[in-house]
Amino acid sequence: MMAGAGPGVSRRRAILALDSATAACSAAVWRNGAVAARRFAVPGRGHAELLIPMIQAVMAESGLAYRDLDSIAATVGPGTFTGLRIGLAAARGLAMAAGLPLIGVTTLEAVAAGVAASLRAGRTTVVALDARRGQVYAQAFDTALGPLSAPAALEPAAVPTLAPGRPVVLVGTGASLVAAHFEAARRAPGDGLPDAAVVAALAVGRAASEATEVAPFYLRDPGATPPDVTG
Repeated sequence: MMAGAGPGVSRRRAILALDSATAACSAAVWRNGAVAARRFAVPGRGHAELLIPMIQAVMAESGLAYRDLDSIAATVGPGTFTGLRIGLAAARGLAMAAGLPLIGVTTLEAVAAGVAASLRAGRTTVVALDARRGQVYAQAFDTALGPLSAPAALEPAAVPTLAPGRPVVLVGTGASLVAAHFEAARRAPGDGLPDAAVVAALAVGRAASEATEVAPFYLRDPGATPPDVTG
């Protein structure tokens, strides 16, 4: 989990962060430079039933009212169609009701930032999330978590092209799918899922003025197939 927001960042901001973009579901409150409360689960399904109680729990544990928050942050994808809609609907509703800015963080950023700085040092962090249908959602980041490539939906064999000739640390639910295609790569420990606590820490480094209309970020269509009505 990310422990701090980085140099030059105000540490006294209060942020509520949510994530339900993948198999995980989480909520966290950041206050005065640290995570004040966190809930995290990997239900696979049932995010809609879990997320609101998680939000209520972290707000109660933090001792903050919504009026005490500076902003709300949420993952925007890529991820599952249903999970993204649940998380963003909750985040938008809370932001609108409280009159707060909403900050979006991609799932790929959140997973990369969850890798310990000591493991990222001197290496390119390559995030690979299992996207099903023989693909992964992938992106490469430098040691300071700056993007080295654009987010993309790729076949596992194509992922090494994101970090040619560089030492790599792999992370994400699709790391095992791409590992065999790298000559040498370290695997980050953990489940490789986004965590609202990391989302909150990333949002701290982004001014409220950066908040924009936050929309789901898809790298391909949701894959819904219309019903056959031809008879």
